[in-house]
Amino acid sequence: MNETVQYAELIKPSWSPPSWLFGPVWTVLYLIIAISFGTVFYQALKGKLTWKVALPFALNLVFNFAFTPIQFGLQNNLLASIDILLVLGTLIWALVAIWRVSSKLRWIVYVNIPYFLWVTFATCLQLTITYLNR
Repeated sequence: MNETVQYAELIKPSWSPPSWLFGPVWTVLYLIIAISFGTVFYQALKGKLTWKVALPFALNLVFNFAFTPIQFGLQNNLLASIDILLVLGTLIWALVAIWRVSSKLRWIVYVNIPYFLWVTFATCLQLTITYLNR
């Protein structure tokens, strides 16, 4: 079954955004992620941040990029719910880690507020979809 057809056939809450909105939102968010997470990895490569601080940023990318293949490829709502919880958890961990270690890099926390808000919303949406389609 086509992945978009499968998603379209899922029972979704009334507050679910239209499918066309996800592309533009993620385009903006991936730009924010590229700049801010790239800065973290660059600072870690230069030795100005420890890799312990960069770890949650790396894990967040792994879980973020795993979501689409899990949700649309495997079509597994439960695994997608677990994954989105990991995206949210590693994002919180990353932002707390960078806040604690560098006052000069706190802009990374501020610039990622839209990402945090969207992932929080997406987590609620995914958990609701999983519940409605159990």
